[in-house]
Amino acid sequence: MSFPQQKALDSTTWLLTDGRAGNVRQAAALARALGVAAPVTPGLDPAAPWRWLAPRRLPGAARALGPAFAAALAGTIPALAIGCGRQGALATRLVGARGARTVQVLDPRIDPRHWDLVVAPSHDRLRGANVVPMLGSLNPVDDAWLADASARFPALLALPRPRIVLLVGGPTRHAPWTTAALQVLLARLRERMRAEGGSLLATVSRRTPAAVAACLREGLRDMPGLLWDGAGDNPYAGLLACADRLVCTPDSVNMLSEACATAAPVFVLDPGCAGGRIGQFLGALQDRGRVRAVGDGSLPSFAAPALRETTRVAAEVRRRLWPQPVDGDGASRC
Repeated sequence: MSFPQQKALDSTTWLLTDGRAGNVRQAAALARALGVAAPVTPGLDPAAPWRWLAPRRLPGAARALGPAFAAALAGTIPALAIGCGRQGALATRLVGARGARTVQVLDPRIDPRHWDLVVAPSHDRLRGANVVPMLGSLNPVDDAWLADASARFPALLALPRPRIVLLVGGPTRHAPWTTAALQVLLARLRERMRAEGGSLLATVSRRTPAAVAACLREGLRDMPGLLWDGAGDNPYAGLLACADRLVCTPDSVNMLSEACATAAPVFVLDPGCAGGRIGQFLGALQDRGRVRAVGDGSLPSFAAPALRETTRVAAEVRRRLWPQPVDGDGASRC
């Protein structure tokens, strides 16, 4: 089978998630990398008891995800369904049973044979003939995305260089970094900027504790740059686009993946505190030379080829689901 006409794929690709921002972002990033401009997003409204055991198919599973999805399932089935998260995995199973090609993003925690392809982080160690491993997570960050962000946030690119951008999440059980470590880093960065110039910018996430946000406000006080503390328009894309250096806390695979998809050197605050899967991911990034620890805060430049796993995964999805026919002499016909 050849790759479907793009117009048909645009109109018959479904994105199936539980609505959580991280899951929506990964599914949408894969659709974008496949060239799908306008995917359909049937709403999922998971109900008990099915949502507790998703993606396992219990009796009556067609009703598991709410009336809107049930109605969509009874209509025209898409050419491709992309799911992310456990509820999305159940939805893609149901759509796949009706004949759609299915791609599940993230480990569904059951046998991957229930989907055409499963795209899972390497640190999950999921194995199977239809498993496409990736380093980190899917995201939309590429040259076009960064160029668009630059155009939307010109004021950030007008700030004095070097522009150091802090992406701050929150301490977790597997990455218990401390506010004290952040305070030490901010003090060193302030000293450096007084001596050498530049700008200091930072953004928080939904998981950032109030004490950490207060630490950032104090650390960035009277410095060229900005702090986005959750109020007003989110300049996150512009921060990635303008950064000469990126500094990340060690708690978020998504945040680290997006930072590494830029061309800026990425430094991590206290990477040694991270364990479990996030620790394995950080170790893989360090082994590649893509990230370094913040060290003494001098943040020396280093070669930082952009990590563009989404582009690679999309190419693999095309290759596996829609292989190009081959002529008798072994050449592909496009």
